[in-house]
Amino acid sequence: MSSTKTKGVNRLDLVQRVALPVAWLLLIVGFGIANPGVFLTAATFQTMLGSQAVLLVLTLALIVPLTAGDYDLSVAGVLTLSAMMVAILNVQHGWPIWAAIVAALVMGLVVGLVNGLIMVFFGIESLIVTLGMGTLLTGITLWASDSATISGISQTLVDYVIVKRFAGISLAFFYAIALCALLWWVLEYTSVGRRLLFVGRGRSVSKLSGVRVGRVRIGALMGSATLAALAGVLYAGTSGGADPSSGSTLLLPAFAAAFLGATSIMPGRFNPWGTAIAVYFLVTGITGLQLMGVQSYVQQLFYGGALLVAVALSQLARGRVPLDNG
Repeated sequence: MSSTKTKGVNRLDLVQRVALPVAWLLLIVGFGIANPGVFLTAATFQTMLGSQAVLLVLTLALIVPLTAGDYDLSVAGVLTLSAMMVAILNVQHGWPIWAAIVAALVMGLVVGLVNGLIMVFFGIESLIVTLGMGTLLTGITLWASDSATISGISQTLVDYVIVKRFAGISLAFFYAIALCALLWWVLEYTSVGRRLLFVGRGRSVSKLSGVRVGRVRIGALMGSATLAALAGVLYAGTSGGADPSSGSTLLLPAFAAAFLGATSIMPGRFNPWGTAIAVYFLVTGITGLQLMGVQSYVQQLFYGGALLVAVALSQLARGRVPLDNG
């Protein structure tokens, strides 16, 4: 009886782990049957993979504080300001592209530190702190850019982000996948990752176990903002410029992908590989609908609906998966 029950649990766990990849495959097959001449082409898949590296990196940024039980709504503002900093410093002030990139990443690190310090030392919810910070950063971006798009970023950055390709796919995709692998290693095989998970699952228990909860939460927000700044650098390289609203449209799909990814590969946990699959599952759905001539507003319906479903499913998965399930 016990053995039968264990087998049933193992099968359910396996189904949860592979459900999203299987759904992604079925989505590809469905659009392939409906529109084979356009959807099932190398160019379509190369475009889907290469064009969504910015969204993937931004979503990876989100899952760091989410693992620790916090939200970071400032990531879109950090991305936008980062891209704008690269553009202003490189184009208008003549900084070398590497120096502009370093400045943007340092900005992200500082924003994350400020977010964390306000959240921990004043006891304010991360949702409120990061919402305010995101709005502040949007204002700074509009002021610094005079609400104008800035183009003409160094061709070197553009070349190494979008122009140079491997197997027909821009290098931005491989940067995002490499970051995905690195974050997976950190979360799975380092003490930092384990502390993030413990804090996210129970702050009181973590404190009793000797974990410095405040420090972990601050570090999570610093990591999140730094990765968001990196996403801004990739955005600048992808577009060859920056506009003051570049990150605003990415926040909703990033959250949708983060929660949807928590239902796959490691159900109940925000994890990099589940996140990557979720990003490309959503992008495949949007691309397939667009190629079939569906109106653009369906994109918002798709992302919004995906977020609602993903949050519900991830909460169910978190309730079923015990802490020591890896």
